[in-house]
Amino acid sequence: MCKTILVTGPDLDPAARQLIVDQGYETVHTPAYADSAVISEMLQQTGAVGIVSRMGRVDAAVMDAGPQLKVISKHGVGVDNIDVQAASDRGIPVLVATGANAVSVAEHAIALLLATVKHILPLDAGLRAGRWEKAGFAGHEIAGSTMGLVGMGAIAQATGRMAKGLGLTLVGYDPYAPDSAFDAAGVSRCATFEDMLAQTDILSLHCPLTDQTRGILDAEAIARMPQGSYVINTARGGLIDETALVAAIRSGHLAGAGLDTFAVEPPAADHPFFAEPAIVLTPHIGGVTRQAGGRVGVDAVRGIFQILDGQPVAPERIINRKMLAAAQATLTKVED
Repeated sequence: MCKTILVTGPDLDPAARQLIVDQGYETVHTPAYADSAVISEMLQQTGAVGIVSRMGRVDAAVMDAGPQLKVISKHGVGVDNIDVQAASDRGIPVLVATGANAVSVAEHAIALLLATVKHILPLDAGLRAGRWEKAGFAGHEIAGSTMGLVGMGAIAQATGRMAKGLGLTLVGYDPYAPDSAFDAAGVSRCATFEDMLAQTDILSLHCPLTDQTRGILDAEAIARMPQGSYVINTARGGLIDETALVAAIRSGHLAGAGLDTFAVEPPAADHPFFAEPAIVLTPHIGGVTRQAGGRVGVDAVRGIFQILDGQPVAPERIINRKMLAAAQATLTKVED
C-alpha cells in the first residue's frame, strides 16, 4: 500500500505533519482551492490512500481517480465540499474533527459581533482620514439584547457561553439537537426557526450547509427579524441569500452583518458586500488559529490512521456512518 496522505491545501499544522511522518507516511499538498481535476490528477499520481480535505471539492470524479483511496478526513466539520453520498457509495468513510476548532470559531463570531455592532471599522477609517466623529455619534449597547443561535453544536455552544458573558439572552433552533445541548448552554429552545427569528436581535449561524439549510436566511426570513437587527455567519456562506442580505442592509431593516464565509470562495472582486460599510468581512479564517489548527490537524490525521489501521473511531466523527451501513446492506443483498 502506498504510504502517502494528500492534503487539499498548501499547509498543515507541524504537529499533524509530524504524526504523518511518525506513521511512516509522507504528505503531498495541492495548491490552495485546487479544482477537482487537479486534485484527481494528484491523487492518481501519488497513489494517496487518505485525503485531509481543506480547500477544493472532493467529488465523485476525484474518488474515481483514486480507487486506492480508503478515507477522507475533513480538516474541520463542514463537509459541503465533499460528496458524502459518492464516498458512501464507494465505501469510503468521511471523518470530521468535531469540536476541535469550536473555541476559535466562537471567538471569531464574538469578534465579528463586536466589530459590527460597535461600528469599529468605519470609526477607525474615519479617524485615520482625519475625522473626529464623536459629535452626533450614538452607539448600541449589546447587553440585554437577544442572540439567536441556529444550530446547537460545539461551536454554537461555545459562542453562547461567551455571549452570556456580554449580557446577551440566548434563544436557539436546532431540530436535531437534544434538549440537553440547549440546557447545558443556557439557551431557550424555540420550536420553529420562524419563532426564533421574531425575537432575535443578533442572529448567529452555526448549522451545516445541506439541501435543507441552503439559503435558509432568505428575504422572508430576514423580514421576520426585528428592525435594526444583525447577522453573524461563521458557518457557511450558502446559508444566506446574499442578494436578500444586501437589500436588507440597504433598506435599513438590518443594521449590519459580520461574515466570515461566502457562497463562493474566494468572492469575486465586484461582490456587492464590498460596497457596504455596514458589513464586516473576513476570509473564512474563524477557525484558523495556531491552537485550533493544531487540534484540528492532529484529529484529522489521527482519524485517517485509525481507519487505515482498523482501530475504532468515535461514531460521531464518521459523518456517513449510516450511509455506509446502508450501502453495505444493499451490496450484500445484491450479492445474495
